[in-house]
Amino acid sequence: MRVVHVLSRGVDKRKIFLDKQDHLRFIHDLFEFNDQESANNVFYRFNKQSNDIVSHYIGRRKNDKKRNLLVDVHAFCLMPNHYHLLLSPKTEGGVSTFMRKLNVGYAKYFNQKHKRTGALFEGRYKSVLVNNEKHFLHLPYYIHLNPLDLVSPAWRQRELKNYKSALNFLEKYRWSSFLDYIGRKNFPSVTQRGFLLDFFGGPDNFHRDIIQWLKEIDLEPIKRLTLE
Repeated sequence: MRVVHVLSRGVDKRKIFLDKQDHLRFIHDLFEFNDQESANNVFYRFNKQSNDIVSHYIGRRKNDKKRNLLVDVHAFCLMPNHYHLLLSPKTEGGVSTFMRKLNVGYAKYFNQKHKRTGALFEGRYKSVLVNNEKHFLHLPYYIHLNPLDLVSPAWRQRELKNYKSALNFLEKYRWSSFLDYIGRKNFPSVTQRGFLLDFFGGPDNFHRDIIQWLKEIDLEPIKRLTLE
């Protein structure tokens, strides 16, 4: 299985998610545009108080027909000015087709909503093929730990003081696949988690091991793969 780590950043490092509605729209797009058929790009209205409407919409769309996926979305994390994806192509050119649909579709929504023009993303997305199993096993932890940059950026230098507080923050951060990986339903239909959960021994093991990985973190061996 080919696994690709993808990062896309806002032009001039500008924020690409300004409010809850933007986050929900992008998560909707992760699902909607992951189809070899033409995607529905008209779902603009979201409940500003809850993600239930997005989960309901995705669940209903999932049952509309059998989708032909372009990629398996193993994991994702949305940060204020960029996002990370861990993907495997399901068809020839699946990653590039999916990324084009995703970035163009979201940029169109964002520009219309926020009354702006021009490029939203910093050129073409960055990507790297993960062809070393040891490196591959680090990336799901790394991607899901990214939100700690918002509250405890020292985690990258192994200078985190309170691991319990860090985990508590991650468990409340809605804009990644972490909650679904630890068995807490968030946006389960967006990701294909079976492959990774088999490696990590299920949700409980993943939940337990992420703190151990955080304590022992050494980003240098996977620096090329982080794309930061």
